[in-house]
Amino acid sequence: MEVDDVSVREQLFHDRVRETFICVLLFTCLYILSYLILTHFKKNADYVTGEYRLLKQLWLCTFTLSVAVCAVLLLPLSILSNEVLLTFPHSYYMEWLNGSLIHGLWNLVFLLSNLSLVVLMPFAYFFTESEGFVGCRKGVTARVYETAVVLLLLSLLVLGMVWVFVALLHRCSARETLYDLWECYLPYLYSCISLCGVLLLLLCTPLGLSRMFSVTGRLLVKPRMLENVEVDMNCAAFEEASLSRKINSDTSCWISVNVEPLRMQFLSVQAKRIALEMRRRASPWQRNLFYPLVMILLLALTVVCVLMVCFHVLELLFDETAMPRGMGDPRFGTASFSMLGSLGAAVQVVLILYLMVSSVVGFYSSPLFCSLLPRTQDTNLTQIIGNCVSLLVLSSALPVFSRTLGITRFDLLGDFGRYNWLGNFHIVFLYNLMFAGLTSACLINTLTWAVQRELMRAFGLHKLPLTVSRTAVPLKLLLANGLSKIQ
Repeated sequence: MEVDDVSVREQLFHDRVRETFICVLLFTCLYILSYLILTHFKKNADYVTGEYRLLKQLWLCTFTLSVAVCAVLLLPLSILSNEVLLTFPHSYYMEWLNGSLIHGLWNLVFLLSNLSLVVLMPFAYFFTESEGFVGCRKGVTARVYETAVVLLLLSLLVLGMVWVFVALLHRCSARETLYDLWECYLPYLYSCISLCGVLLLLLCTPLGLSRMFSVTGRLLVKPRMLENVEVDMNCAAFEEASLSRKINSDTSCWISVNVEPLRMQFLSVQAKRIALEMRRRASPWQRNLFYPLVMILLLALTVVCVLMVCFHVLELLFDETAMPRGMGDPRFGTASFSMLGSLGAAVQVVLILYLMVSSVVGFYSSPLFCSLLPRTQDTNLTQIIGNCVSLLVLSSALPVFSRTLGITRFDLLGDFGRYNWLGNFHIVFLYNLMFAGLTSACLINTLTWAVQRELMRAFGLHKLPLTVSRTAVPLKLLLANGLSKIQ
């Protein structure tokens, strides 16, 4: 018996070491990737002026962004791991991929996301605003002390207000209130934060699903009806040459005064000429086939998302197991989480990643958060902190968001499944209805306006005033302009 106990302890020790090594290796790769992304957008002026102390905040932001990326990959990796174990149930090389590893990753991401959101990001922001206490020697150490004191005082203020509010609401003793604060109300506070993240996804994802068509259209070469690329490119080249001569000419004092508007116009015309050259160099397959296929793929993914949510609404009415819940003991490799097997699991992974990309696009497209949009080598540290916090809130709510909408039947692991509002039928049901309604409305509006815009551009009506172009154009006017343009 002692030999068996020793072998069991050794096996548990080796499993723990292996899981720790895998988690550290995964997080190190994500940290390096996040650091490269942030340095791509970080302002170079901070390094030129010699403020290397700002690297400490950049490291905290890199840590937060890597946690956000890991939170995005949680659900897809879990679904794919289950399918791999179903495909290779007795493979020696897949023994490291088990439920204990996946469950540990979920708990670790939950802990690190809360740590980053509550401690690290506020510390980084207060550190950028700190200068050190009066009378202390200026330096990094003084700023760290001031930041720690401010963060501690803010935490005590928030906890004290919550403690007093709970005591007044429930009329209980201070000791019972303190116990309830730690055991009940702090998890409830995390549940409220997750609910805010899921509500933010509800607002950003439908907008992002509709904006994905226009964003993709800017990145791809798209066909235009009744358009001669050669003529448009020659006109743009002549206009660019004319503006260049005006800017470089010193004979007119009027031009020297208005040189800045001319430069802006020159850059706009130059960008238009470059885009037309790219369209001219594009092959017919790329110009006439690739763009429609990508648009059809985006439309198909969006329609599939809406249909799955509508089907989940019906499941909520007739099946109690459709409610999102937590999984206590993840039994990987026993059954597939999709009715279509591995193909359905792959579709679920693609839809989850597509929803995340759409939510990010919708977040930066909304009027409230468009100012946070990072620019290459021109994003200050305060904007980087704001972007990292926003992406962390969106990514940490993605598993709950996907399970609430019924995109996957994979139940939530760890503390992600302990949120209080997940068991409320009315919240989950209304959430699904609102997502389906908002997505359908945004999609219909985007498609109808895109068709009108292409028709106006084809028949020469895109030069009309904005108030006229957004109104309904009579069919006779469209046909008359089209026939005259063809003739």
